[in-house]
Amino acid sequence: MAEPGGGRPVTISDVQQLVRRKDEIEAQIKACYELLEGVVALGGTKETRNLGAPAPRVLTVSPTGLQNDHKALMKQVEEALHQLHAREKEKQARDEAEALAEAMSQNQSLPQPFARVNAVTPGSPASVSGLQVDDEIVEFGSVNANNFQNLQNVATVVQHSEGRPLSVTVIRAGRRVHVGLTPKRWAGKGLLG
Repeated sequence: MAEPGGGRPVTISDVQQLVRRKDEIEAQIKACYELLEGVVALGGTKETRNLGAPAPRVLTVSPTGLQNDHKALMKQVEEALHQLHAREKEKQARDEAEALAEAMSQNQSLPQPFARVNAVTPGSPASVSGLQVDDEIVEFGSVNANNFQNLQNVATVVQHSEGRPLSVTVIRAGRRVHVGLTPKRWAGKGLLG
């Protein structure tokens, strides 16, 4: 078992073992006091009367030693718990820092969107492909943030791709999502909906 301040980190198992030892010492202390109370109630034992010493003085050495052991053990338990909690706090802080770093790296690696989907008509080619309101478009066929000038660029790609699948990449809830969209005539207006 690792002792607080020792070489290896304290584990929950170590603390449980310390607590078991503490419980054993408490049981021994209780047994000593019960024995002591019994001796006092009887007015001492034959041996203590023959020695001329009062029973309490003879028996208090053992409970006192046990109480000192108990006190030292309680300090070990306290130190071990402090170490466990400190290590858990450090781990939690490390995990949070790693999660933040990962989120930031994902945001930095996401391409710049050039448009946002503000409506999707149910049953339309856009709806069937899986496009959703608030998707941020980063690539629509050959159009991306580097060559996008206006929505006419997207309209031109749609007209030239009627009936053929287009590769569309969007950012949805902070993640890159690829959607296969085939512009085509449908019951509604336009080729996308």
